[in-house]
Amino acid sequence: MTGVTVETLREFAEQYVREEPSRLGTDGWWRTPLLATAPVDERFSQLPEIASPDHLHPHDLLATAKSVIVFFLPFKKDLVRGNKDGDRPSRNWGLSYVQTNDLINRLGAALGDLLEAHGFQSGLTPATHNFDEVKLMARWSHKHLGHLANLGRFGVHHLLITPEGCAGRLGSLVTEAELGDNPLIDTEEACLAKAGQECQKCIEACPLDALSERGFERRTCWEWLKDNLATLDYFSDLPDTTHVCGKCAALMPCSFNNPVASL
Repeated sequence: MTGVTVETLREFAEQYVREEPSRLGTDGWWRTPLLATAPVDERFSQLPEIASPDHLHPHDLLATAKSVIVFFLPFKKDLVRGNKDGDRPSRNWGLSYVQTNDLINRLGAALGDLLEAHGFQSGLTPATHNFDEVKLMARWSHKHLGHLANLGRFGVHHLLITPEGCAGRLGSLVTEAELGDNPLIDTEEACLAKAGQECQKCIEACPLDALSERGFERRTCWEWLKDNLATLDYFSDLPDTTHVCGKCAALMPCSFNNPVASL
């Protein structure tokens, strides 16, 4: 491919995120983003089995797609620390969720524009709320795409653990550009419990026992997210899509790195 490489995309994403605080007039919420790519091959045919039965294939977004791009915006440590105490999410956790989703949408579109400038079409979906509220399953799961593109591995908390941890937000797009395999994680697991180590920290941190060794109760979690929005006065000025908690990502062994990599 001529003119754009995965290194070009990574540098573009890093600069875009670096400039976001000045646009907002704040210090910003993010550390340096990560970006991985994978060719559209047979691995993505398993999405209906490992994600949702009606999960889209990359070719459903763009018939001519040849690569999947997944990026991760890791949160600053102070933001994560500030969401540790108590059962309810912090004001900043809700605000950062709103601003990060907006950033993900704009960054995805900007990456698409960059690729288009080099002659490659792209396709993308919103950062969040592209899921079925009955099944509580997404038809385009950034987490499962990140797993298949080897950006990270799933933890017991059902979050994707990347080399920069699980505390952050994901976005993705597909493109005609042939970017090849550019993985960022090389351990079979990134969750201590799944790697056979003592942990259970995320299970202990869940305010209402939606997480257990038996699995994850989506409906229980979803009702709690809605209750947080409905009852917290300091969320009253935030959009009605601000469904957050984040306790299972706050100051875990996997919040800021892949703890299995150091075993």
